[in-house]
Amino acid sequence: MPEGHSVHRIARQFGRAFVGDRVRASSPQGRFADGAALLDGRVMTDAKAVGKQLFLEFDDAVWLRVHLGIYGAWDFGGDVHRDATTRAARGRMGQTGMRGASDDDDPGPTTVVGAHEESLSSIGAPRRTRLRMAEAEVESELDDLALAGFPPEPVGAVRVRLLTERAVADLRGPTACEVLDAAGVQQVIDKLGPDPLVDDADAGEERMLERIRRRRVPIGLLLMDQSVVSGIGNVYRAELLFRARLDPHALGATLPEDVIRGLWRDWRYLLGVGVDTGQMLTMDGLDEEARRLALRNRADRHWVYKREGLPCRVCGTHIVMELAAARKLYYCPSCQV
Repeated sequence: MPEGHSVHRIARQFGRAFVGDRVRASSPQGRFADGAALLDGRVMTDAKAVGKQLFLEFDDAVWLRVHLGIYGAWDFGGDVHRDATTRAARGRMGQTGMRGASDDDDPGPTTVVGAHEESLSSIGAPRRTRLRMAEAEVESELDDLALAGFPPEPVGAVRVRLLTERAVADLRGPTACEVLDAAGVQQVIDKLGPDPLVDDADAGEERMLERIRRRRVPIGLLLMDQSVVSGIGNVYRAELLFRARLDPHALGATLPEDVIRGLWRDWRYLLGVGVDTGQMLTMDGLDEEARRLALRNRADRHWVYKREGLPCRVCGTHIVMELAAARKLYYCPSCQV
């Protein structure tokens, strides 16, 4: 499932390529035909993310809410732009899928692959390469294929297509996709925990502190609870806990105040790094070569995530993986006690 930095980057892509333009909305798949009809012909006026939720605002205070879930992905095509902050890396930008650092000044075309995507030859859109922005990391090389005209034909089961004169965005496989009014959007946001890129830093810290300290629930579960804090998924959960040297089984109500405040502040930091780089880069103090490798390969990017059975980078103890609420939890049984 997408973690917070990915959804913020998707919102930023909409902000650059769609906000201010009149949008033609359709549902090539047919499952969202009624919702698309409500959006069709409106001007997109805002795009924002709160945690893992994406909100696209259109004129007359009509909103599209999207939660990608495990299988969802956005494909962007046409006159879309990669982030200037990712110029140091060639290839995929987005959640965890950047294909590695480039030694060239020109970073080359950008393609982002979505979760569980089997077709690794994503068709490129004219004028710019097609971008797929979603959750999962796919390390394979991709072929960029040119199209003769714009817009490209929908490929696969496209739930929603948003089209302007210069850009197109196709949504596939979301967990949630609905049209809401402003009150409905606020109801969704009110149920979410604080997001460091949305909420006031101090107020968000206090909200997270209060919500953790009142729960006798393992902190490893609380960090994944979107009503406690927004945007943290399996990768950031494991890495935040290791960076704090915190036992994932410790109950929230038993944690010292300064430990919880430290988790919030570290989440603010890591989320910023993720938005800037397009990667969940959680290891600090890397030299230039190590950073280049980390941007290229997930195996060089994390302290404990996906490293079960491998020695801890700090103490040498083998990293453990266990199931917690049906999700894989990674930690060092020596450092995190």
